[in-house]
Amino acid sequence: MVLLTLCLLVLLSNYLDRKHTQHVKNSISTLYEDRLIAESYILEMTSTIYQTREILNSDYSLDLKYNAVKKLMKDFNKTYVIYSKTKLTKKEAATAVELINSIKKFERVTQNYNYDISHTQELLLLLRKLSAIQLEESKLIMKKVESQYATIKASSQFAFAIIILILVVLQVLVFSGESIIPVIKSNDPRLN
Repeated sequence: MVLLTLCLLVLLSNYLDRKHTQHVKNSISTLYEDRLIAESYILEMTSTIYQTREILNSDYSLDLKYNAVKKLMKDFNKTYVIYSKTKLTKKEAATAVELINSIKKFERVTQNYNYDISHTQELLLLLRKLSAIQLEESKLIMKKVESQYATIKASSQFAFAIIILILVVLQVLVFSGESIIPVIKSNDPRLN
């Protein structure tokens, strides 16, 4: 019975370790795919807005500015579409919708050759907000992973302690038990 309990405990410990390892692996995958990659898209969009500001501040002709800004907004929208396909939190999705609405507003304004840099400031603030959300979510994922790791470690230590306890009990049973074949002692001292 003790050996059966020992085997079941080892199997349960192995199962829990696999389950926790899978959770940690999924968390790390989420951190990479939905946070780190998304942050690179935010960085691309921010770079595009800064390039737009430089063009708006330049001495280029109105038509040249218009064509350059139009191309940059096309690039921005491509990046935004890719970014929006990542896993977004509710807060992040709301900010992303706010960002795309601001971009559409900016595009309408620039179609009329109105090149006011103040419009880009709002876009940059929204992009910073998205970046801050990425950082918050990454920290939450890391806390979750650390918590799962602590759980794995604690359950492994608990299982190891139980295994040692079972082995000690088994050892005590072996040494204190009577043998299956009884030892027959002879009364005749010459037979020793």
